[in-house]
Amino acid sequence: MSLRINDIAPDFTADTTQGPISFHEWIGNGWAVLFSHPKNFTPVCTTELGAMAGLAGEFSKRGAKIIGISVDPVESHAKWKGDIKTATGFDVEYPLIGDKDLKVAKLYDMLPAGAGESSEGRTPADNATVRSVFIIGPDKKIKLILTYPMTTGRNFNEILRAIDSIQLTAKHQVATPANWNQGEDVIITAAVSNEDAITRFGSFDTVLPYLRKTKQPSA
Repeated sequence: MSLRINDIAPDFTADTTQGPISFHEWIGNGWAVLFSHPKNFTPVCTTELGAMAGLAGEFSKRGAKIIGISVDPVESHAKWKGDIKTATGFDVEYPLIGDKDLKVAKLYDMLPAGAGESSEGRTPADNATVRSVFIIGPDKKIKLILTYPMTTGRNFNEILRAIDSIQLTAKHQVATPANWNQGEDVIITAAVSNEDAITRFGSFDTVLPYLRKTKQPSA
């Protein structure tokens, strides 16, 4: 199954470091970030899990829960959390899913159906494609998918920036331009007429007939 933006995020049950969960129930009425790892005790992933722990408060401000998944049993996650604390100084207090049967990795199209049914004996290279980030909305639909190679650590500030954009554009008929950050000008979508734009936003600049910019609307 190939997953795309606006697909319903597949639901599943799984063991985590905080006990068993049903994914959609765990998400509740808020946002969620699911980020995956090919194996425990890998160097880049160790720094990523620590970085995410350090930003946990920022995700919480945005109403977004965070949850990691690694293609290894939950039992080994506890020891890995100790290494993460040593390497980064941060405690991992969000749940980590154990995916020892590869069920979730295959459900989210990160491993092929023929990958087998056990993480045992598999190397990080075998699971190299389990390196995706999924942003999921309160409607349980996938809003963003990013996949990184194993040698490139993820920029979680970019994930926060994307959430800011997705949440803003879900409330208002605007889009965000390249390299946009919170508080900067936004683009008025084509669905909004010039007259309606004045009513909604007060004023705007016409850069091109199809590109109109205005101040970021308030929440």
